[in-house]
Amino acid sequence: MLERAYRVRASYCDHRATEDEIYEVLRRTTDPLTRSWERLEKAKRVVMKFNMTKPRQRVAYFAGRRRELVDDAFARAFLRLLRERTTATLVATDTYPYGNGGVTPEDFNYRHILEEFGVEFVDSNLPPFKTYEVPGGGCMFDRYVLNSVFDESDEFVSIAKMKNHAFMGITLTTKNLFGLPPMIPPQGRTRSYYHHLIRLSYVLPDLAMITDPCLNIVEALTSQWGREWDGVGRITNAILAGDNSVATDACGMRLMGHDPNSDWPTPPFKRDLNHILIAARRGYGSVDIDNEIDFSSEVIGPLAEFDSIETDTAETVANWRRTTCEQGLIYREQARQFIDQYRGQFIYMQDGNVVWNGTDPSNLGSRRQLSGDRKDSALWLKLVDPEETEGERYESYEEALKGLAA
Repeated sequence: MLERAYRVRASYCDHRATEDEIYEVLRRTTDPLTRSWERLEKAKRVVMKFNMTKPRQRVAYFAGRRRELVDDAFARAFLRLLRERTTATLVATDTYPYGNGGVTPEDFNYRHILEEFGVEFVDSNLPPFKTYEVPGGGCMFDRYVLNSVFDESDEFVSIAKMKNHAFMGITLTTKNLFGLPPMIPPQGRTRSYYHHLIRLSYVLPDLAMITDPCLNIVEALTSQWGREWDGVGRITNAILAGDNSVATDACGMRLMGHDPNSDWPTPPFKRDLNHILIAARRGYGSVDIDNEIDFSSEVIGPLAEFDSIETDTAETVANWRRTTCEQGLIYREQARQFIDQYRGQFIYMQDGNVVWNGTDPSNLGSRRQLSGDRKDSALWLKLVDPEETEGERYESYEEALKGLAA
């Protein structure tokens, strides 16, 4: 039989396991990922993104493990494995959206683990930065400003937690990448620029194509139902690993009881499109578990009950999706007059009008509040750049509108 393009493995690991036992299961789970290890063992510098950043006082626990974040014992077991398999310099990176001027505090909640294994830390919110082109052109933007750590490293690893997500339906190794773009203007974009209705489903595939994680790990000793923060804990007793983020997440979705081929408005995608399906259609990874992914699992899904919460009615979400797309297309058609008046500024558009303009939208608060009396009409945020340097793909709005009409 011909070797399939992607390989994913899932193993049973009791959520009460010791750190040594977690290490043994991780080793067994990742051993078959030969393409991943070939890349890592050649690398001189490896950068990693753990889903672990949170103020210490806000870290939630369930059944003895971190409920929303990769557990400490799991992180140590993974770093132990990586240290045994590669001589590369190891670097962890993330951004900090919890105040402190966007700068990660020196005593952040997993610094001690990184120091234990001699892992450097780079704050992706801080310079130096570089502009990265999406290979072959982007799904939402053609290029993104990210920290230069990715240019200076040979390989990248994504280590995520198994959770539902209120906006994205699920958050696994691809959604984990959202912590990479800087959020401090002028080089960065405020969080709501990319974490935006319509946009985020297309931005995540772009980030995956830029960083191309060679190893993707999902800690599912415990997991979370409902949303990414303040959801409901689940005991799932599993570890998942794969050599492509989209293929790994497709298998993770199956273990959660979700269909990786499903899309808005089918649960868990109650608010936006399935980002891993967009990536697969773009040609990055696959959701075809039966034909294109070599998937072997010691556990059978669903591992527990999963679904995303319903933040708003289906009618409201449909209205927001439609009006978001309309604002983007109005801007494209009338770009010259917006440039003449708002050059170099950010604007919020609603119903074809600019309702706010300025150089830093990061402290404006919720779009729900900014929308005023028109709660069913979306606000759309845009940097008015005469050169359209970021290369926004307005056809994504056209595609989304067609889906709404269907």
